Amino acid sequence: MAFTIRQPRSGEASAIADVHVATWREAYSDLLPEDYFSEEYVAGRHRMWQHVLTHPRDDMLVRVAEADGEIVGFAWVGPGEGVNGEEAPRERLLYAIYVLAAHYGTGIGQALLDEALGDGPAMLWVAKENPRAAAFYLRNGFRFDGVEHVDPHAPSITDARMLR
Repeated sequence: MAFTIRQPRSGEASAIADVHVATWREAYSDLLPEDYFSEEYVAGRHRMWQHVLTHPRDDMLVRVAEADGEIVGFAWVGPGEGVNGEEAPRERLLYAIYVLAAHYGTGIGQALLDEALGDGPAMLWVAKENPRAAAFYLRNGFRFDGVEHVDPHAPSITDARMLR
């Protein structure tokens, strides 16, 4: 399958938000309450992506994957963050990387990661309940450092920090 990795245009916020919501439904629906994907949640993702794309920052990078004229995945990178007052363990943080399930195994996820982070030092948070994602990051040189946290809005998901 042919795909392109590129910088998104400001008018594509809605398409990225739709992919963000769809990929979360695919990955986490069995771990989240039925009402998690409310109209308010979806609208919030749309507002967030509109802001990200219309207020670009020098310390952030967004890339999208396009196949057959449609956005099918994205990666979003920004500055590293520490927890509980610690200094950030890495300068770069992979905020998110998602690919629609229909495009798993096509190389899109790897291409997004390579474009967004290269092979340099970075950090990320991965849901422990998502072994497919954890295996992907392990293959790319990330290792768990033992730091975990639970999002109060998604208490059945434990995020584990990985460093490279």
